[in-house]
Amino acid sequence: MICEKAKLMHADLLKNKAGTSQESEVFKVSHGWFDSFKRTTGIHSVVRHREGASADKDAANDFVTEFGEFVEAEGFVPQQVFNCDETGLFWKKTPNSTYISQEEKALPGHKPMKDRLTLLFCGYASGDCKLKSLLIYHCENPRAFKKYNVQKTQLPVMWKSNSKAWVTTEYFSKRFNVVFGPSVKIYLEEKNLPLKALLIMNNAPAHPPSLQDYVLPELDFITVKFLPPNTTPLIQPTDQQVISNFKKLYTKALFQRCFEVTSDTLTLREFWKDHFTFVHCITLIDKAWQEVSYRTMNSAWRNLWPEAVTEMDFEGFEAVPIVEDIVSLGRSMGLDVSDGDVEKLVEGHREELTSEELQELEKEENKTKMDALSSGSKEEETEEAPTSLIKEIVAKWMDVKNFAAN
Repeated sequence: MICEKAKLMHADLLKNKAGTSQESEVFKVSHGWFDSFKRTTGIHSVVRHREGASADKDAANDFVTEFGEFVEAEGFVPQQVFNCDETGLFWKKTPNSTYISQEEKALPGHKPMKDRLTLLFCGYASGDCKLKSLLIYHCENPRAFKKYNVQKTQLPVMWKSNSKAWVTTEYFSKRFNVVFGPSVKIYLEEKNLPLKALLIMNNAPAHPPSLQDYVLPELDFITVKFLPPNTTPLIQPTDQQVISNFKKLYTKALFQRCFEVTSDTLTLREFWKDHFTFVHCITLIDKAWQEVSYRTMNSAWRNLWPEAVTEMDFEGFEAVPIVEDIVSLGRSMGLDVSDGDVEKLVEGHREELTSEELQELEKEENKTKMDALSSGSKEEETEEAPTSLIKEIVAKWMDVKNFAAN
């Protein structure tokens, strides 16, 4: 819109300029011109999502006060306070201006750029450690898993699946008991801290208020506190640039991989179509999550718990110009991409799939299952049960035996 308006204003200026014809001065509104215009004027992209537009500032302010008093009264330190949040990721989506995206838009049926997964991240207020992520995909056994002989229990993420790629209460509770709780306990022991912790999260449908009922007895040292409704964009720590930075780092890792491959034998089109699989995607997810910096993780708490933030004298969270690196990598591969394109791509991951797209994904998953059955292949998967669960089952079995004996 700004570029179009600039063209109209230039044409009007030429009309009012004596002795000058429109043909004598050519004004090209390119991406380069727009990038320079943004830097000169200080304009940046701001998107007001429905959640952000309806954010409850009063409730957020009240909770910040209440939270500060609570952690002080209970004696919590940043190494004992944690936060989690989930986000969507279109793992094979590129900026709309690139020819890869334009080609996919021209193809009929389901498009790879609409292939979405959900990630749930968790980190400490101290910023010095990030927990293993939960990944939910619409397909239980992607074809690439068989090709690369992938064992799900060995992945750098906790793998789950359902037709809509959503976090469910069952998945969240299992992650709490299998990954989150044990990891927190180990971390506290390593730091020689008292065995007590506080988890802060929003009141999403997958985060039940009765979560404590799902928690194993040995993890009852973790207290759960919910943010008020409609306060996520204001005080939810992981939503304060952590997720945004992760998505930029994922895009950067993706562009780096494309650059490395196209420097050898494959063209970008060949790599994108036939050689970039879901297995590669998981590797890039892990790389991007590991690269989210201490500075970003710790600074994300400055709206909710400013006392926990060790650095307050900077603006924003990016220690390196991630967007500029993405643009540079893209242009080195001949892609027409700008800062604004990258920002739009990051914001675009917030989109939800339509009912038709979800139905298409379900059809594809069913087809994959039928193909696997017809080929006679069957994936064997074993998942180790936690020691605590085994002890609980044994104890119940002893109760049954004693009851039968009497």
